[in-house]
Amino acid sequence: MAPMPTFITEPERRTPVIAETDVLVIGGGSAGVAAAIAARRAGARSMLVERYGSLGGLATNGLIILLLTLDDGRGKQVIAGLCQEMVDRLAARNACIFPPKAEWGSPDQALVEKYQRVGLVWGSAPHVVRYSVAYDPEEFKCEADLMVAQAGVDLRFHRWATGVVKDGGRITHVIFESKAGREAVACNAVIDCTGDADIAVLAGEPVESERVHPWLWFRTANVDDDAAESSKLRPGYYKTTGAHGYLHPWGAAERIERDIDAANPDDLTYAEVECRRLVRAEVDRLRGKAPGFENAYLAGFAATLGITESRRLVGQHLLTREEMDQPNPQAVAVTGNWTKYGSTYEIPWSSLIPRTTANLAVAGRCISADHRAHHSTKEIPACFATGEAAGLGAALALQHGVSHQDLDVASLQAKLRAAGAWLP
Repeated sequence: MAPMPTFITEPERRTPVIAETDVLVIGGGSAGVAAAIAARRAGARSMLVERYGSLGGLATNGLIILLLTLDDGRGKQVIAGLCQEMVDRLAARNACIFPPKAEWGSPDQALVEKYQRVGLVWGSAPHVVRYSVAYDPEEFKCEADLMVAQAGVDLRFHRWATGVVKDGGRITHVIFESKAGREAVACNAVIDCTGDADIAVLAGEPVESERVHPWLWFRTANVDDDAAESSKLRPGYYKTTGAHGYLHPWGAAERIERDIDAANPDDLTYAEVECRRLVRAEVDRLRGKAPGFENAYLAGFAATLGITESRRLVGQHLLTREEMDQPNPQAVAVTGNWTKYGSTYEIPWSSLIPRTTANLAVAGRCISADHRAHHSTKEIPACFATGEAAGLGAALALQHGVSHQDLDVASLQAKLRAAGAWLP
């Protein structure tokens, strides 16, 4: 038998261009939803392309159904804008839980314990009440659909970005694969909200990579609430917005044999199978040992692994741990830290843009930040904030005919404030 060749040569092919847009947003998680809406509301034609069939990413399909956090740990809101708009819409549907403003920052231990039970207070004591939000993921999906549609965003599901075409330092087309075959979209600007910096890599921009232990959050149902609430095993599971059900933020760091490269499909295959096996064993353990869970059942795994880190852009500016609590006059987003009190990062525009590609920005967990700062910038509210800044920034750059690197940040900051975002 002849040895297997190490590569194949594909014939030249013509790829149809199926659409053209001003701002092309790739990845429909929280950052992508915010970026596409912000760009469209700013007057640019925007298209949002997502590989799955629903929006939200880890905020929905990953069952990380906690917005941690919209405050600075001292009772002051630092993330507003489109993230707050989503909270308002969920609240109107009775689909979320959060402390009223008068309780933010309160050290009252009865209140702290109340909100710990629904997963809104984390970290080390002494605790105070945080402005964090627990919500129903299916309602989030529907509201995201509505927000995108009402803004006039061109939404395309079930496509995976596999290539880019560049003319000099600008991306002119992004190539997608789907059941419809290979297609291209022409664009004037691109926002990478893939979480893994996929487009930055395809564009030839430098990235840094981290290996992680995967998480697989899950939910249980048919739980005896009274027994579960009084159990000494609390915390470790959290009440959901529905009755007799719990959310389990389950991670494999001490259980799975090895960490993984979340940009490696073989590592992901291993982690998916192993995490499901371990989660089922965890449910069996709860049935046998946890009061209230005797008749519980597994209501659902997260549809995607809870990947906290993979690839991050090495952009014009690397946000570092040393910049925590430091003012930055170029800030276009601010975030607190979900486990620390009074710790904030002011995220500059230069952490959202690459070194060379003139019409590319990134948002969400793949912005240019070091490992320590990333613990704050990866969270869902922060992804909303950087997505909104990237979408509005891309639209402004097109309006003024400048590269992302040459955008007047003061004008972007003014537009963000006018749109309801909070900036120092």
